[in-house]
Amino acid sequence: MQTHQSGGRRATGRRQNPREGARTAAALILPLLLAACGLGSAGATGPSPSPAVGHFPVSITAPGGTTVTLARRPVRIVSLSPTATEMLFALGAGKQVVAVDDQSNYPAQAPVTKLSGFQPNVEAIAGYTPDLVVASEDPGGMVQGLAQVSVPTLLEPAAKNLDDSYTQVRQLGDATGHVGEAAALVARMRADIARIVASVGRPSRKLSVYHELDDTRYSATSKTFIGQVYTLLGLTNIADAAAGAAPDYPQLSSEFIISASPDLIVLADTRCCHQDAAAVAARPGWTAIAAVKNSQVVAADDDVASRWGPRVVDFIRLIATHVSQLQRTALPLPTG
Repeated sequence: MQTHQSGGRRATGRRQNPREGARTAAALILPLLLAACGLGSAGATGPSPSPAVGHFPVSITAPGGTTVTLARRPVRIVSLSPTATEMLFALGAGKQVVAVDDQSNYPAQAPVTKLSGFQPNVEAIAGYTPDLVVASEDPGGMVQGLAQVSVPTLLEPAAKNLDDSYTQVRQLGDATGHVGEAAALVARMRADIARIVASVGRPSRKLSVYHELDDTRYSATSKTFIGQVYTLLGLTNIADAAAGAAPDYPQLSSEFIISASPDLIVLADTRCCHQDAAAVAARPGWTAIAAVKNSQVVAADDDVASRWGPRVVDFIRLIATHVSQLQRTALPLPTG
């Protein structure tokens, strides 16, 4: 029986796309994940720090070792990363953003343009006279091209874990002069996630999940940012057993998914591929899957499920609701 096919499906700050993105590192074990979320023994994070104003010049070293130095507080920011756009507005730097790429569809007030983060046009970007460009990737030597016209670029690649997400919020706070607001945002994210995870508790039995990136059955393992969310909530990811040559985003077969019979199916392809519970139930053989039989097919917003910004809290809350439902209906583990 075919179990899976290796594939290169990746998650990016835009919508899931098999050609873009970056590989994530190995998944952290649960205690480290809890620590990354600020979940200690008491599950508390302490009071939010008081707002503080950034000081310039400031040098910021992003993941990968790229350092950008800003002589003064930027007032004309161009964001070519949907996740960075969400972070910038969430930490209070929205008024400094003059243009965002064509995939930055949140929040509603983001100044969307025809700029592309996939195929950036240096001349078009420079046309907005930015004093800072934020991006998640550097296709076509964009950073060097912008440097030649004296425009600094801060690269914030796809997060590998929640700590990476928090670090990027803080770095964007440093870069925009919103240090205190960024610290407060991180504190809120940590506290919210801590409360959600604590509300779920430890599963009374092993619960499994299948995360669907598109209708060709690409999935995400625990070695990805989104996969670690499931680990936080105590779920076993069926894609981990089928990673093969693609340890992050393998393509699974229907036979493998039906055989694994996950308790929860999360659809991150509701908009791109028009998938929903009815479409899943109509797939040959899928009515035998536990999640389908028990109405635990979750329709997630494609963008919320693929970005590592503040709305990851909303995604965790959504999944936690269904985990709690499964726990209430689960049979107790046998004793002895």
